[in-house]
Amino acid sequence: MSPVTASSRTARMAAIQMVSGPAVAGNLEAAGRLIAEAAARGAQLAALPEYFCIMGMKDTDKVGVRELPGDGPIQAFLSDAARKHGIWLVGGSAPLVCADPGRVRNSSLVYGPDGKLAARYDKIHLFGFQQGDERYHEAGTIEPGTTPVTVDTPFGRLGLSICYDLRFPELYRAMQDVDIILVPSAFTETTGRAHWETLLRARAIENLAYVLAPAQGGRHPNGRETHGDSMIVDPWGAVLDRLPRGAGVVMADISLDHVRRLRGNLPALTHRAMA
Repeated sequence: MSPVTASSRTARMAAIQMVSGPAVAGNLEAAGRLIAEAAARGAQLAALPEYFCIMGMKDTDKVGVRELPGDGPIQAFLSDAARKHGIWLVGGSAPLVCADPGRVRNSSLVYGPDGKLAARYDKIHLFGFQQGDERYHEAGTIEPGTTPVTVDTPFGRLGLSICYDLRFPELYRAMQDVDIILVPSAFTETTGRAHWETLLRARAIENLAYVLAPAQGGRHPNGRETHGDSMIVDPWGAVLDRLPRGAGVVMADISLDHVRRLRGNLPALTHRAMA
């Protein structure tokens, strides 16, 4: 439990967990129902997981549905949903075109309540893992981004990241005083079981920031098993809500005053001796 009480001036956040499949239309329909549920429960910001729109039967499937920036059914869905419900909406990641015709940018897209794009972040760190028959090589189908991205909202400054970025604390230090860290993910069951919660709580504690982590969580049609355990973590490292597995909505109230008070009590961010 945190050593101080959060201010009554709060905003309600939602992390949406999915078990996406290869059909974009079906995934958007499922996402739409969960966004509506979050909004009905008072969410002012809702975040979808990485690959909410497609978990293909093979890695190259996402290349086949990539979109031009600002043009395509995935982006139109996000814009329309944000405007319809009057919320901030984070599309965990969507495949956008890049210079390489065989790859995509894995992009997190933030829309305001007016339906307009407020920020785009392209995943910088690309997952690579091999253990027995389990093998992942994101660089084969994804072109990495290069720039950290933050966006100011009525709830504080959001710092954008995607999945594997979570393992690189220097990314969050480069964001400069973020209040809420977004980590939409599709962690594998193998790495998620070992590291997911530890990494999320560490990023919250060391940055004295909330962490909002919507995840893919279950067995997908392509045979992949994702870890799930979507959660919201407070700046003291306390898990406010979580969903171990399956589709659903995780919710919590966050307070910018709570962040400021904790940073006043423990001004660790001002004690850094090395840049």
